[in-house]
Order: sequence, then C-alpha cells, then structure tokens
Amino acid sequence: MSGNGRALVLGGGGIAGIAWETGVIAGLAEQGVDVLGADRIIGTSAGSTVGAQITSGVPLPDLLARQIDPALHTPELDSGVPMEELWARFQQIAESTPDPEAQRREIGAQALAAETVAEAERRAVIEARLPVHDWPERDLVVVAVDARTGEPRLFGPDDGVPLVDAVAASCAVPAVWPCVTIGGARYMDGGIRSSTNADLAAGFERVLVLAPTPEMGEPAWSGLTGAVEVIEPDEASLAAFGTNALAPSSRTPSAKAGHAQGRAIAAKVAALWG
Repeated sequence: MSGNGRALVLGGGGIAGIAWETGVIAGLAEQGVDVLGADRIIGTSAGSTVGAQITSGVPLPDLLARQIDPALHTPELDSGVPMEELWARFQQIAESTPDPEAQRREIGAQALAAETVAEAERRAVIEARLPVHDWPERDLVVVAVDARTGEPRLFGPDDGVPLVDAVAASCAVPAVWPCVTIGGARYMDGGIRSSTNADLAAGFERVLVLAPTPEMGEPAWSGLTGAVEVIEPDEASLAAFGTNALAPSSRTPSAKAGHAQGRAIAAKVAALWG
C-alpha cells in the first residue's frame, strides 16, 4: 500500500534497540497514541524482531514486561565481539568505495568468512524472541541483504519464507552472527543497507521512524515526501544502551528508558499520527 496511509519504520540497534523500541511503543500507547495500526511496518534487524512481536497479537504491556522483567527474558547469546572495532571496520569499508553495493559485498565476504556460532544455535535465539512464529496478516516488511551479491531482500507474508528465518536473516550482524541460509542464498543484517531502510516507506503520507542507531550516511528518510517524525534515543536512553547494544544486560535499562521516552514524546507523535 502506498499513496496514503501511515508507515511505521523500526530500525536496527541490537538487543538494546529491541528493548528501547518496545518501550517507546508501549509508552506511546499508554498516552493514547497507538502506532500498531500502521498500514505498513518496516523492520530492520532489531526492528524486524519488534515488528514481528507487535503484530503477534500479544498485548503491548506483556511485550514490555518481557523486556523489563529479567524473569521473563528469553535466552540470548553474548556476542563476545568488541563493537567499536566492528563499527570501525564497517566505516573503513564504507570509505573505501562510493559504491554501496560494493561496500555490502565486501562486508558480506567478511560475514561469510567469520567464525560464529552455528546457524541452528542462533536461530533458536530468534525463535524464542518471537511469541508467534506465523506471519501476521499485515503489510510487514523484513529487510535483509544477500551476503554474496549485496542486494537487499525484502521478506513478507507472501514469500513462503518462515517468519523466524526472515527475522534471523535481518538480525544476522556480519562477523558476529552467522549468515542465514534461505533458498540457497546466504543473508545478513538488513542494517548493512541502512539502519532504518526508511526509504521503503516512500509514498506514505505519514511516517514514524524509530531509529536506535544513527545512519552511517545520508538518512534513509531524507527523500520521503510525506510528513516524517524521527525518534532517536534521548540522553537517558543512550546511557541505558551502554557501550554495547548487543549485550543482554542492556535489555532492562533500555526498555525502561524507552518507555519513559515514549510517554514523554506522545504529544509530538500524536500530531503526526493523528
């Protein structure tokens, strides 16, 4: 659907990003701003997890509790990868060539060569994250990138690809988690194309972007012609993320900070969302 309507864009940001986005959405809802009625939901990496969760039919308070209460946390793996080094490596690749697809192919080559946990072990983490494993009857777009070609892949309810596999592909941080095999292709994190992929909301009249992580280049929403509101972590939320957004310990503080931020910005979002 395009030409009118509302799109909700959920960007990447690791475990902290999942918790923060969930908190923001729950905080908005408590103040009477229900963004779950979006005509299209675009999820990248952490945002793909959140997109699958908020369209699962599980009430928002329950989803928030799953992030805040340690007793309800689903199992996560500790990446053991220094994130500063990883981002520096990606930045170096980005500066080495102006061709985005060439950049993605180089990152993909590193992703395919990296020693990681087994695909099945990582898939079990994603499976536990999602309370429902069937695609919703919604316009949900899950973004991944073909690690060999650098081309984006947009998964949706009509693809015949299991939801868990699509989300696992979108969350496959290069050189941290294994690329995901789907139909003979190997896929990596959709955030390698853009941390939000907000340009996929082109044509919608109103677009709300939750962006836990800054874009590495020009913001993907810069070319949108509709009304756009971009929500980035406030100072308290950034402090809650800590130095490693992939760390499981970031979950509870990030959810709490996002919840408070969502409540605080509700009036601003309501002006966009209607």
